[in-house]
Amino acid sequence: MQRDSAQLRAEVVGSFLRPAAIKQAREQLQKGEIDASTLRGIEDQAIREVVAHQRACGLKVVTDGEFRRAWWHFDFFDGLEGVERYESEQGIQFNGVQTKAHGIRVIGKLGFGNHPMLEHFRFLQSISGDAVAKMTIPSPSVMHFRGGRKTIDANVYPDINDYFDDLAQVYRDAIKAFYDAGCRYLQLDDTVWAYLCSEDQKSQIRERGDNPDELAHIYAQVLNKAIEGKPDDLTIGLHVCRGNFRSTWISEGGYEPVAEILFGTVNIDAFFLEYDNERSGGFEPLRFIKPGKQQVVLGLITTKNGELEKAETVKKRIAEASRFVSLDQICLSPQCGFASTEEGNSLTEEQQWAKLRLVVDIAKDVW
Repeated sequence: MQRDSAQLRAEVVGSFLRPAAIKQAREQLQKGEIDASTLRGIEDQAIREVVAHQRACGLKVVTDGEFRRAWWHFDFFDGLEGVERYESEQGIQFNGVQTKAHGIRVIGKLGFGNHPMLEHFRFLQSISGDAVAKMTIPSPSVMHFRGGRKTIDANVYPDINDYFDDLAQVYRDAIKAFYDAGCRYLQLDDTVWAYLCSEDQKSQIRERGDNPDELAHIYAQVLNKAIEGKPDDLTIGLHVCRGNFRSTWISEGGYEPVAEILFGTVNIDAFFLEYDNERSGGFEPLRFIKPGKQQVVLGLITTKNGELEKAETVKKRIAEASRFVSLDQICLSPQCGFASTEEGNSLTEEQQWAKLRLVVDIAKDVW
């Protein structure tokens, strides 16, 4: 995507706070008070409104807010062939809070068929007007990392290398399917690269029998195989996330441990990087970004709370980052979505929109 205007330098990561109408409709569906088509109609209207809000803020890239999902990742994996969702023994542990207990496991050969999110994208594009409709899905790395070998049926995949080959092919097929549906901007959301920057997380990875350095090379290969040969007019971004659930987080640490392999070898068009606090480290790892080829979308505006950042402070940080990567390759966004799960973060809708207006205003000033 050619970012030749300041408006295209202002980005959004993906999810928005779920409106009360959607939360109420989901509860009604669970109780059997409404059917799935009624819920879909309520979602449609809420998505029209959230797209209108994004455009009113001045954004030229819009998402559907992930309003049809409960989770940023499980809902996508659920729609793949060979994958089953199950009730796990415990939820995912964040800093002081735990999610609902869900997991996924591989019970058959992986495949990408008529995935429901293809229709979700078509609806978004139909209402996006002259804005770019961006689709967000979890990265292939997340599919393996969350459960590891123990959640992959050894009878189906006795050789783990065959699993990784199929995983890459599933994403190749997904990328083609979204492209054929009209998508020209696809974002892969990936918490794993941030875990590989965290000493605490790397210790847990070793305890379960995996080698973090080896995983980094495997995930880089899978990503590159997945996007190999993609159409030139398709932009693929990778959002590196440190965890986002009810304003809490999982991993901490700068990007240096993975910078050379991630920025230097993974052929992504745009890296969305979280830089909203001291847990994110410095900008030095950006020296590995390929000159002139890739965009760096700096997540300098936090979605974890409603306090509005000072524009001058953000501009100074952009200038600081430009010491390591050309200003022409930099864009600006919030650091993550506002509601990676349906529960949402601890801020109001008005604070959410104020942060996006700030992103747009700063982009106009800087570029």
